[in-house]
Amino acid sequence: MSTLKVAVVVGSTRRESINRKLAEALVRLGGDRVSAQFVRIDDLPMYSIDLEQEHPEAVLRFDQEIAGADAVLVVTPEFNRSLPAVLKNAIDWGSRAKPQSVWRGKVAAITGTSPGAIGTAVAQQHLRQILGVLGSLVMGGEAYISFKPDLIDENGDFTNESTRDFLQAYMDTFLTVAEKLKAPAPAVLAA
Repeated sequence: MSTLKVAVVVGSTRRESINRKLAEALVRLGGDRVSAQFVRIDDLPMYSIDLEQEHPEAVLRFDQEIAGADAVLVVTPEFNRSLPAVLKNAIDWGSRAKPQSVWRGKVAAITGTSPGAIGTAVAQQHLRQILGVLGSLVMGGEAYISFKPDLIDENGDFTNESTRDFLQAYMDTFLTVAEKLKAPAPAVLAA
């Protein structure tokens, strides 16, 4: 079993983001099967066709990090029954990478958490649709996590055994699918 390079995209820019905590705990569940890189999205300029001729440095970095990964784990909050603008902006930039979208053929898993009862179900549904249209191989299965203050302990581990077991199975499935579908990364050229 080889180690997978997983780009982790957190759809929140909040310093104490519960979705970042969830993402870190999920990576821990991946153990030695995962080499995770948390991909920054808060420094990307708002997408504009006017910037496409010479992609800004932050965009080139983002494209290279996603293109170089074997798979992508997206962990997002839900804003107004959809995904946050910062995450949609990153997806839009990645779809305009040269010579091709960084999302095409990329295995993706989607989850997220919020204090609400349905977690981030609607944001995840929108994200599945968007990434699917862009050619990502979005993993089936759903992980809607209602965040409680004691969900993750100070060591970054899940405190509830049934939640941990559920998310362990989710991560195991994601990593197994990504290993089977692992494809060579597309070349991303400087604009």
